[in-house]
Amino acid sequence: MTHLAQWIRCKAGTIQSCDRRSASAGWTVLCSSISYHVIRQACHMNPAVTRSLKMATHLSCGRVNLNVLREAMRIELREFLDKCAGSKAIVWDEYLTGPFGLIAQYSLLKEHEVEKMFTLKAGSLPSSDVKNIIFFVRPKLELMDIIAENIRREDKGRYSHRDFHILFVPRRSLLCEQRLKDLGVLGSFYHREEYRLNLIPFDGDLLSMESENAFKECYLENDQTTLYHAAKGLTTLQALYGTIPQICGKGECARHVANMMIRMKRELGGSNNQITPVFDTLLLLDRNVDLLTPLATQLTYEGLIDEVYGIQNSNVKLPPEKFAPKKQGESGKDLPTEPKKLLLNSAEELYAEVRDKNFNAVGSVLSKKAKIISAAFEGRHNAKTVGEIKQFVSQLPHMQAERASLANHTSIAELIKDITTSEAFFDNLTVEQEFMSGFDTDKINSYIEDCIAKKDPLIKILRLVCLQSVCNTGLKQKVLDFYKREILQTYGYEHTLTLYNLEKAGLLKAQSGNRNNYPTIRKTLRLWMDDVNEQNPIDISYVYSGYAPLSVRLAQVLVRPGWRSIEEVLKLLPGPQFEERQSLPPGLMKKRQQGENKVMLIFFLGGVTFAEIAALRFLSQLEDGGTEYIIATTKLINGTTWIKSIMEKLEPPPF
Repeated sequence: MTHLAQWIRCKAGTIQSCDRRSASAGWTVLCSSISYHVIRQACHMNPAVTRSLKMATHLSCGRVNLNVLREAMRIELREFLDKCAGSKAIVWDEYLTGPFGLIAQYSLLKEHEVEKMFTLKAGSLPSSDVKNIIFFVRPKLELMDIIAENIRREDKGRYSHRDFHILFVPRRSLLCEQRLKDLGVLGSFYHREEYRLNLIPFDGDLLSMESENAFKECYLENDQTTLYHAAKGLTTLQALYGTIPQICGKGECARHVANMMIRMKRELGGSNNQITPVFDTLLLLDRNVDLLTPLATQLTYEGLIDEVYGIQNSNVKLPPEKFAPKKQGESGKDLPTEPKKLLLNSAEELYAEVRDKNFNAVGSVLSKKAKIISAAFEGRHNAKTVGEIKQFVSQLPHMQAERASLANHTSIAELIKDITTSEAFFDNLTVEQEFMSGFDTDKINSYIEDCIAKKDPLIKILRLVCLQSVCNTGLKQKVLDFYKREILQTYGYEHTLTLYNLEKAGLLKAQSGNRNNYPTIRKTLRLWMDDVNEQNPIDISYVYSGYAPLSVRLAQVLVRPGWRSIEEVLKLLPGPQFEERQSLPPGLMKKRQQGENKVMLIFFLGGVTFAEIAALRFLSQLEDGGTEYIIATTKLINGTTWIKSIMEKLEPPPF
């Protein structure tokens, strides 16, 4: 039994002792509606927990209260920190700082005597007068070498009573511990433990593992480590939110995860999970079932922000000049130079409203919002009595926050518009949409040829060539050979391995048997829609202004009318299709109230884009949809980050 599962059972006992009505059924609290009261009971009335829940209200605003998962992670973190008695300094693997920031702010660490934080670097550790040094790291051998150097360089005379600890995220590694032993420092660690940061809540309907090499490991290296962590994360979700009665999936990786989940549940043995299920269905989807969608340029507001500037752990860094306050007589040299950093999630009312809209519909929303805010501020002139003035003053902080939010998103929209109205963007998008609609996919494309000749960024070239290949179920051999030759001669032969990786992943390949299956898939699943209403959409195709994401269409068809209606198309897509049922104890089947939607957890193995997330949110909001979607993934991706994760550059010899 995992530490988290033990915590759940332990806290269930605490609740039972406080509430005899739940004694017969175990922890029969419906987790989607766990209250502050229950969390306080589980955490022994810790007021810090209540504060943390208030800080993450955007995680509890949907059908599933993801604050419960976040709080379980925080409890584990606090328990580990309390094991290291005395003052502490944390040495961070830099990649982990972003994901951990979504779980615990510095205030929580400070409450547990964390006084300093450093980034893991070669050489000596920065000077700090603390009792404990804790390394938070991924299990990577190269990081073990740096840690060993840090420890060996410590001044033993000055810090003779200092304790070292290491926390592996998300799993301890025997290889890493052996490397530390070989380097002579394994005995220096007082605690060697793991912290299972498997699924991180990003928003009220979004979870991500943020495993940066998940696709490469799963589909190129046949490494199932990420799949194991995905199964572990799903097991944790079932422990918190109840057993998921139905598991459906498509793809080899999906099959592996389902098998591991079922095995883990069986190995736990003993008592059945007594929590009424929150999720009705789990849909596991391999990324290689739909290789097309991430290659296309996303056209939602959030998708374009990610395409242009990159969203990392719900944060984005933007050019500062658009956000500088404009003052009379201010010279250009006084403009800020540091990037403007903004947090993007549904806690911000305006962002929640515009994030999933097609970018062409964002301007009208911002304009309408500006008029509403302006009218609200004008209301101060109508406040005559003391009561009216008091009411206006009480609303002022919220109104000022709304005005600041509007200013930020107006600036972002202007930055994005400068790009989307450029000729280069239009030409690129035109070629993408021609491929996705099935036009001229079987011949050398003159636009791609020109881009290579101009030495445009290699990522742009690879995205277009791969898109053409996927939309043609592979390229004719002479077309493929031409593209490969042009790329290597223009960008360097060190990219040979990258082309090999793309071929192995199925993104760039020769057509076999002279058969193009894409037109059949496109027509059957209605992947291309000629008439798209971007302002008031009626179909998911609005997220790409014509193209409906294949992955989301599969989820939509599964709900209604079911996958049996598209069996022939499913055979054309890679990997097995399967369905499993998990038995529930008597009395736990959820009795649905009239008009209550089902809840589907859809897990993308290999990454998901913000445009796909927007399409699923659109389906959740349909009045006659009947299903709400919670999205989980190994990584939030866009075409650029996805291709980069597959790329490899051969280094020239050092002589």
